[in-house]
Amino acid sequence: MQKVNGIGGVFFLAKDPATLSAWYQTHLGINTIPTDYDTPPWQQEAGATVFAPFPEETDYFGDPGQAWMINFRVSDLDAMVAQLEAAGIEVEKNPQTYPNGRFARLHDPEGNPVELWEPV
Repeated sequence: MQKVNGIGGVFFLAKDPATLSAWYQTHLGINTIPTDYDTPPWQQEAGATVFAPFPEETDYFGDPGQAWMINFRVSDLDAMVAQLEAAGIEVEKNPQTYPNGRFARLHDPEGNPVELWEPV
């Protein structure tokens, strides 16, 4: 059986795509979409990716009307949280360490939930 070998993109609607793309590049280091074929897109490091549909009544995403949430792997959660907070971004760090790592939560300027994960 043929299987997919990774995520080729994350696409979602935004009120102001250019500003939101710039926010993700500035604060999380995700390059904006290239405007030509000579510029490489953002490259992620190889690692675990969880694909998990949630029940529609979950409160895990925060806003009950939110249909998606992205989770980014980071190598140093404390440093990333400090960097974001220094930029005036509110981050809620989960104080618990789980068997699979540590987590923090923030929201982008349009209110989309973003989870940060430092695997163990």
